Amino acid sequence: MTAAPILPERHEWTVDDLGELPKDLPYELINGRLIESSPTAVHQEFCVELLLAVEVNCPPEYLVSIDLSMRVDRRNEPRPDVVVIRRKHAGRSPVPVEDALLAVEVVSPTSTFRDLYDKAKVYAHAGVRSYWVVDPLQDRVTLTEYALGANREYEQVAHTEDLFVTERPWKVSVDLPALTARKNDLLAPDEE
Repeated sequence: MTAAPILPERHEWTVDDLGELPKDLPYELINGRLIESSPTAVHQEFCVELLLAVEVNCPPEYLVSIDLSMRVDRRNEPRPDVVVIRRKHAGRSPVPVEDALLAVEVVSPTSTFRDLYDKAKVYAHAGVRSYWVVDPLQDRVTLTEYALGANREYEQVAHTEDLFVTERPWKVSVDLPALTARKNDLLAPDEE
């Protein structure tokens, strides 16, 4: 049995401090706060479904991936649940945020404020053109789409619990009622 790593005490973290962490530790750095994640199977299922939906019409020069570190600045290295990057960065970590076309976050009970506000500001300031927040915590799964405005702030362009269709970053459709049904199926009590 391996003991859990003991992390150094820091009031505020920078990307320089991340080198002291174990390489296999899933972390994010948001506004100088180190965040460790432990997603549920439902969360990961949604990430895969969203990756597959975005990947359908993906041009060959881009790559859709899950859980990649993106270097933004000294205080921020987020890991979007799903991200679209240039294929030329497939072997890099962290990837440069400048080439990210889309970042997607799937809300969890401990990440709602962070996904809706903190990460939105970080991604917008970094110039990520589109940002989606998928919320499976409600009765019906919702998706909110944001587009980067001229003042480097996101503007909400869609919010739905039905079929979501967009042209950003290319033609993508996400069947939210199907995701709701999948969530309900996965969370249903076993019948014996």
